[in-house]
Amino acid sequence: MPKSARNSTGNGVSKSDPYAGSAARKKGHSVNNVFKFNTDLGQHILKNPGVAQAIVDKADLKQSDIVLEVGPGTGNLTAKILDKAKRVIACEADPRMAAEVTKRFQGTPAGKRLEVILGDVLKHQQLPYFDVCISNTPYQISSPLTFKLIALSPAPRACVLMFQREFAMRLFARPGDKLYSRLSVNVQMWAKVTHVMKVGKNNFNPPPQVESNVVKIVPKVPRPQISYDEWDGLLRVCFVRKNRTLRSAFLGTTSVLDMLESNYRTFCAQNDIVLEDGPSDQTVEDADMDGAVEDDEELGGMDLDDEDDVPDFFKEEEDRKAKKAKGNPNRKKRGKVAELVRSKVQKVLVEDTDLAERRARMCDEGDFLKLLYSFNQEDSSDIALSAHMAEEGEHFPRHAGIMLIAVHDENGCPSDQSPSTLERTGHFAPMIS
Repeated sequence: MPKSARNSTGNGVSKSDPYAGSAARKKGHSVNNVFKFNTDLGQHILKNPGVAQAIVDKADLKQSDIVLEVGPGTGNLTAKILDKAKRVIACEADPRMAAEVTKRFQGTPAGKRLEVILGDVLKHQQLPYFDVCISNTPYQISSPLTFKLIALSPAPRACVLMFQREFAMRLFARPGDKLYSRLSVNVQMWAKVTHVMKVGKNNFNPPPQVESNVVKIVPKVPRPQISYDEWDGLLRVCFVRKNRTLRSAFLGTTSVLDMLESNYRTFCAQNDIVLEDGPSDQTVEDADMDGAVEDDEELGGMDLDDEDDVPDFFKEEEDRKAKKAKGNPNRKKRGKVAELVRSKVQKVLVEDTDLAERRARMCDEGDFLKLLYSFNQEDSSDIALSAHMAEEGEHFPRHAGIMLIAVHDENGCPSDQSPSTLERTGHFAPMIS
């Protein structure tokens, strides 16, 4: 029978050799499926070499630079970095990916300049020294990674990072914009942010469901002479409800006032300040009438994409407790120390800064600096500690008006990734002891 008349399968193997066909099918299957990418870990590999080269070019690397790459994947971006940098430190959470990128450069001259660190970059208390950070960032760690990088001391020269487009737009948002948030104020305070390029979803394998942007973050040198933890803590309180007035954020939130009172007691105890304690004539509900009730009707207009939004369940539970306590004749009375703290906060918001009726989403960097300065001048309880105590459940000691803060690693919160080695360069203004 002529060769042309032989029956053949779709892959070019004759039916007379069934074992060869099976081997060919297995070979093709193994080539296309080395391992399955875990999209839950943000594994979307950048496959476009042109985009990878553009990212490296925008980093302005020097031959003496040490580069930190977060999430190297299969090493497509790593190869471009190794062509220009002295050394690359690749931090990878997935052991399979770490083995893949190690295998790719093993036995090559570039392999001697590559160091692969296995583990979550957010859980490393102390990162090795590096000059530049380049990353195709897993989107679920975008916020904590950004805060970790801007809080490093010494700060890197530049960070070129790939983010989800909406997150990247938050970095550039200005007061009054829909995406303006605590992230916007914090990043713009400590660094200069510039847009590099847009990256379509088809440049990745597998393609994500969102578009991406590349941004360049250059930390300010010298660093602003304020405490990072105080600044971030102040913003935490202000942006709990960014559409509420600052009067409401501070005076209309019982948990905030309780933490301020606790911090103020700690401060006075450590500085031998005698406090007149005891019950006040004013009840908790009566005191709260000065605060934030006027803004409750506007909560429905909050942006749905605000990362600090509270579920409706908690708001309903709060209303239920308020109605239950309203008719209770034995409701708790606020103490004299609480009233003292409240009066200090009222003075700062109304007399010193005139920001009581301003909303956080409309305040710029200068307004928050003025607020931080006034609280320090007033010698009221430290605002930064309020946010940390809310999550840590502990007090932070203070001495002579300066905080001695032990920062703990809190994975999952955007701004909590500041390392304990963060150097304190001083306050915007000293506390009055």
